[in-house]
Amino acid sequence: MDVGDQQSRELVFAALADQVRREILDTLASHGECSAGFISEHISSVGRTTVSAHLKALKMSGVVVERRAGRHRYFSVDPAGPANDALRFLRDVLERSLVAAQTSSSSPSARDAEDDASETRSRRRA
Repeated sequence: MDVGDQQSRELVFAALADQVRREILDTLASHGECSAGFISEHISSVGRTTVSAHLKALKMSGVVVERRAGRHRYFSVDPAGPANDALRFLRDVLERSLVAAQTSSSSPSARDAEDDASETRSRRRA
């Protein structure tokens, strides 16, 4: 992975770390392209100005794209953007974790085998 991809992923994870931003993404996922006003109406925990600031952060991270139509701005999730790369990373991590868990549950780990050997040596000395 090159440095640009890693920085892009870091921006996505930083953007997703905030609860309000996740609520914005949930609204966009449920309703499709939305105006900032529509999004603000669906998020009662913060005001419109704060929603706009969070939309800016999501846009800067590449998770959300903006379309302008005259004076109006509409936001939507960018499914091909860096969030997709972050999702692939998480899928890979989870898949490897599942494989490791299955492997370790079907055969004792090296550490377990070493602990067993240590116990046996201790019993022999006693």
